[in-house]
Amino acid sequence: MSNVKNSYETVVVFSLKGGEEAVSAMVQKFKELIEKNAVLDGVDEWGKRRLAYMINKESEGYYVLFNFTSEAAFPAELDRIYKITDGILRSLIIKK
Repeated sequence: MSNVKNSYETVVVFSLKGGEEAVSAMVQKFKELIEKNAVLDGVDEWGKRRLAYMINKESEGYYVLFNFTSEAAFPAELDRIYKITDGILRSLIIKK
């Protein structure tokens, strides 16, 4: 396992079905998860936005951008967690 660290950004679209408190809790959960496994360089909450198309019968989502620096293995694990987490409509992780 190499110790090479890369910069990444990830955009997550959270479902608003559970209300704003649920969204805040999820944002906090992922902030902590990233801090535990990487260096969190910044969090930019874009807030409520209309989706380009309906996802799970929802027309709006709550967008959050996380910037982080980590070893190469973490983004794959983060993506896996996104996929199994209820309340995430879409996610994308990009290596900068």
